[in-house]
Amino acid sequence: MKRALVLRHVDHEGIAGYREPVEAAEYDIQRVAAHHAGCAKLDTMSPDLLVVMGGPMGVYDTDRFPWLIDEIAVIRRRLIADRPTLGICLGSQLIAAAMGVDVRKGPVREIGFAPLDITEAGAQGPLRQLAGVDVLHWHGDTFDVPEGTDLLATTPLYAQAFARGRNVLALQFHAEMGEDDRFEHWLANDTADIAAAGNTAEELRADHDAKGPRAVAAGRAMIAEWLAGLS
Repeated sequence: MKRALVLRHVDHEGIAGYREPVEAAEYDIQRVAAHHAGCAKLDTMSPDLLVVMGGPMGVYDTDRFPWLIDEIAVIRRRLIADRPTLGICLGSQLIAAAMGVDVRKGPVREIGFAPLDITEAGAQGPLRQLAGVDVLHWHGDTFDVPEGTDLLATTPLYAQAFARGRNVLALQFHAEMGEDDRFEHWLANDTADIAAAGNTAEELRADHDAKGPRAVAAGRAMIAEWLAGLS
C-alpha cells in the first residue's frame, strides 16, 4: 500500500474531509506533529504523498517557532525531487516559502464561507470541482505566486491556490472542513480573529451547517481528481 505522511501543526487542524479520497486512493495515512517530531529527523522523502496542514503560526515566525526552518528545508528537498506534495493554508504558505517567495501578513483576516474565482488554468484541472461552491476561508497571511507555477484560484484580496505540474498543489482555503466536529475548536480558539474579520461564531456555525457539506463534497472530488493525476 502507498504511504501518506500528514504533517500537523495543531491538533485541531488535521486532514479532515480529505481523509476519505486519500484512503480511497489506497494510501495508508501516518500523522505526525511536525513541531514535536523534529522535522529534520523525519523521513519526508520516502512517503508517496506528503500533506502539510494548517496552523495559527506564520511562516515568518521562526523566532517563536524555530522548527519552521527545518520544515521549510524538508519541503524544499521534496519539491526539488518533484515528490507529490499537498499543502493546506499554512501548508501552502510553507510550500511557497520553500520555493523562495515572500510570505507575509495579508491586508485583512479572511474568515468565513465564500466562493473562489477559478482561473483558466484552474478550470482545466481538479479545481474545477469547486466552481460556484462557497468554501471555508480562515487565514490572514498571503504569498507571491512562485515562478514556474500556475495560479489556480483567487479571491479579491488573496491568491488561493497554485500548482506546479501534476505533483505539487498548494491550497490557501479549507475545502476539507465542512463535516468535522473540530470546527468547534476553531470557533473557540480564534474568537479575537473572528471578531476582527467582522464575523461571529454564531454566523460561522450557521454557514458551516448550511454550506459545509457541499464544500467538503467538492473538496473531496478535487483531491480525488488530483491524486488520480499524480505522475
